[in-house]
Amino acid sequence: MVFKRREKLTPLKWLAQVIWPKGGWSRAVRYMKHRLHRLPDTPHKIARGVFAGVFAVFTPFFGLHFLLAFLLAKLMRGNAIAALLATFVGNPLTYVPIGVICMKMGHFMLGTTFDPHHERSFVGKFFDAADDLWRNFLALFTERDANWDALIRFWHDIFLPYLVGGIVPGIIAGTVAYYVMLPMVAAYQHRRRGRLKAKLEELRRKKQSQKTPHKP
Repeated sequence: MVFKRREKLTPLKWLAQVIWPKGGWSRAVRYMKHRLHRLPDTPHKIARGVFAGVFAVFTPFFGLHFLLAFLLAKLMRGNAIAALLATFVGNPLTYVPIGVICMKMGHFMLGTTFDPHHERSFVGKFFDAADDLWRNFLALFTERDANWDALIRFWHDIFLPYLVGGIVPGIIAGTVAYYVMLPMVAAYQHRRRGRLKAKLEELRRKKQSQKTPHKP
């Protein structure tokens, strides 16, 4: 199994590894690249899966990037495991610049502006939207009135610009990842086939030499 671990992580250890993986992010990137190279599929399908995973990271569906990458990979006839692995492009080191790029692009395309210092901050509006959802859920079972003001602000100021603005950079980043990964996987699989062929030839020679009777 690709994601199976020998030992289970406690919640604190899991959170620590999300922020900073064991061995650092450079080691994590090398590990993911190694996994991608060894996937049992064609280079084109693996590269299409990588495109799907990278594109999913540029969407505002936090917590659902795995699911979105999987569905996109299936639609594109790409490798689903490659798509899931590629979502690790989104991590605590990259989410901030990705978010800034998507937000700026989205507001530019929609003709709107977003001032992070006006009324509530970017993170503050996330919390306000979550608070609205919780309070409105409780309103279903109490006499409390539902209020959607924070969710409406979140939709117009954050979610919609992020969703629209992530399309162009997501396609660009996914395309770059596709064309970088395609020759790398093809070259790795070609070398691997060459090594396997050499091993099979060596085994045939050994068997042949064992069958050949020795002259007295």
